[in-house]
Amino acid sequence: MTTAHHLVIQAPGLDHNLAEHAAALASAQGAQRINATAVRLLDVEHDADTRQQIRDWCATRSLDFAFIPAGRSLASCRILAMDMDSTLINIECIDEIAALSGRGDQVKAITEAAMRGEIKDFSDSLTRRVALLEGVPASILERVYVERLRLNAGAENLLAGARAAGLKTLLVSGGFTFFTERLQERLGLDETHANTLEIIDGKLTGRVLGDILDGAAKARHLLALATRLGAERHQVIAMGDGANDLLMMEQAAFSVAWRAKPVVRAQAAYALDHAGLDGVLNWFEGN
Repeated sequence: MTTAHHLVIQAPGLDHNLAEHAAALASAQGAQRINATAVRLLDVEHDADTRQQIRDWCATRSLDFAFIPAGRSLASCRILAMDMDSTLINIECIDEIAALSGRGDQVKAITEAAMRGEIKDFSDSLTRRVALLEGVPASILERVYVERLRLNAGAENLLAGARAAGLKTLLVSGGFTFFTERLQERLGLDETHANTLEIIDGKLTGRVLGDILDGAAKARHLLALATRLGAERHQVIAMGDGANDLLMMEQAAFSVAWRAKPVVRAQAAYALDHAGLDGVLNWFEGN
């Protein structure tokens, strides 16, 4: 017997006439309005053909969709794991450091190729980018944090909802501890991991201290937390946007591509291209 599924349709300024059309496409047995931006269509068909039809239909109407097993509450999950750059926050920190130091074009080109999956070795790409920052004043890091770094829409609501439901929050980044540590203090994150930039005499040396935190390390940190908590794959939400997030996302039943590169969107179970990060909360019943 297959598990019943609901279909959540959402977008800023959701037209509920569109939701009714989606209900017909998916043979929904009812509908619940979650809020002004989301609706839950009940007991829908969820075979491969229906899923593809809904995917194509939503793509042409700027709607996010998610087929969710009926009865899932957020409290039934144990972990929310997130990437930092271009997921929790609006920027790629290394690109902004480079831009403020006049080295932006070189670094950004490597970043974009790595996130698209065109550069397969993330550690190599990060090493090359950090090397270009040799001699940059460390004070630029603070400027990036204050002047350029912003939380993506819905970040604080998502984290508050996760915390209220008892989830542990994990931020794992191929970026830098300068930023993850500040975000941990600001947002009350349970655990953060990232790379440490070497700084000598107030300047970046162009090197990272210790082993580079790459995609495999992201997955290891998530698995280690899951082991400590006794959490199973179906109790994990993992969100990311780039190719180096995929190994981490594979450890989660709720793998979420956030405004993601095509290679990530193709492999993730879910995607948010229009709703805020807190769109995840709408998937679960009782929130």
